[in-house]
Parts: sequence; structure tokens; C-alpha cells
Amino acid sequence: MSGTNSSALQRFEGSYLGDASRLPADAVLECKICWHVYDPAQGCETWQVPPGTAFKDLPDHWRCPVCDGARDQFMVVSAGRAPADPLALETDAEAIDPIMALLRDWPARMEALFREIHAGQMRGLPFLNDALGIKAVGFRAHEGQMLGVLITPWFMNLVLAPGPHEDWSVLTSGGKELIAFPSGVYEFTFVNRQGPSGKGSSGNGQTGNSKAGLELTPYKACSLFSPMSDFTTMPQAIETAEAVLTALFDASLCPPRKEASEPEPVAKEEKEPFRPDRRSLLFGPRAGDHGDETR
Repeated sequence: MSGTNSSALQRFEGSYLGDASRLPADAVLECKICWHVYDPAQGCETWQVPPGTAFKDLPDHWRCPVCDGARDQFMVVSAGRAPADPLALETDAEAIDPIMALLRDWPARMEALFREIHAGQMRGLPFLNDALGIKAVGFRAHEGQMLGVLITPWFMNLVLAPGPHEDWSVLTSGGKELIAFPSGVYEFTFVNRQGPSGKGSSGNGQTGNSKAGLELTPYKACSLFSPMSDFTTMPQAIETAEAVLTALFDASLCPPRKEASEPEPVAKEEKEPFRPDRRSLLFGPRAGDHGDETR
């Protein structure tokens, strides 16, 4: 493979293979960095692109109006007038970026697993919110991995799952890792149902073996809400999950660091490193909320 073709594979990662001529005129595309959507029917007010302008006809200087990302970071999300082979675009995209195939299957398997847990192990427990169901929200590719939010009647977790070329089987359930996003650093807990410590169920995403044989690769979960008594409807919970995924990449939410010139007070006792509180950071501080997330 030539250097040019190799570069195209790295840049376009399943969007449209670097060939804009492949795109139908009404193709809607989404930025992989900030998830801004370009819809030809609306055009782009920021760059003064009139409605009706196809993505392939955008001016050469056009970039994402939200994050300033290059156009080659956009991926197809819908196309009303499909190419001659309706599966060609999707199949070619998955061939270059296998994570797209995972994104079609893995969140659905997670939903199925937790529906089974809800109907079995969690049935009748007093802390369940009966107004809520099981839903995987907004799963997308993030740095070669899968990122999204899982909603259940007893918790809401931010979930990070491995990409197609990663093996997380060595993770031990209950282990911790701090993971940085533009809005701050968050603590994730390892969930490995396949390992020796994956037995049993705590009801918070660290579940044991499924009676129906449903299995998931190990993943990492960051608790957002548990229990779910703050929510009265499923649409409200979904809207909150979507807000989490947006705010997670908002650098303006990250607490500013102190200037190096400011003298640090001498601590009388050792304290844990600062970590922004998840719920306060994403949704604003609440009275009496001390950032202690119940799992």
C-alpha cells in the first residue's frame, strides 16, 4: 500500500474513505471530535454556507464550526439517497474502522444483559425506579474505544469499552483508574465478568455470569447517579445522559489550575489528589451534595 493510501486510512477511519464523490448529496455527517452534525438541508451559518450545499461541495477552507476539526474527521450518520449498493458505504466503513461494527452490536448486548438482570436479580428491590428502563445512550468511538452512558432503574454509568484491537481481560473487577477528559479527570471502576473476580452481582454494573449466556467484554464504568430517585421519566434520564456526553468534552467546565507562582499552603495531613466531582461538574453543584456517589 502506498504512503498516500495509508494516510487516507488513518485520516478517514470509516467516514467515507476519503472520497467525497462516494457521498450522496443529502448525506448527513457528524464530527468525531465534538459530534457536531452537518446537515446539507441546513447548511452552515458559521461559514456562510447556504442550505442545500452537499458535504462534498463545501469550500476547501471549511472546518467544523464547533471544534475547528478538519472535515476528514466527519463520519456519515445518514444518507437518504443511498449509493447503488445500499450496503457499500457501511461495509467499506467497517472494513476500515472495525469499531463501527462493534458499536452496532456491543451496546445492544449490554442492554440485553441488564434487562435480564433487571427481570431476575433486581426484581422487587425497593431502590428501583419503576419509571425507568434499560437503555444504552450515545455510544460512539472515542480514541479507538467505545464511550457512552448506560441507564438502568438503579444506576446511570458512563461506560468506556475496549476497541476491536484491545484486550482488557487482565482487568480485575473493582479496580480503579483515573481517566482524563477535557472537562476533568474521572474515576472509573473495572468490570470484568469473564475473570475470576467477576462472580456474583452488586447491581451496579459489576455483574456475574448471565443465565442466558449473555457476555460482554470487560469495560470501565464511572458512576453518575445511584440510586435513580432524581428522575421521574425515561426521557428526562436520556436527556441527562446526552448532556453528560456533551459536557464531558467541554474544557470550560474543568476547574482552573492555580498559577505556579502562588505559594501552596503546607498541608497538616496528606490528602487525596483533587478530582472534580462528576455530578457537580456536569450539572452544577447541588445543596448538600458532597460528591460521594453511592454505588
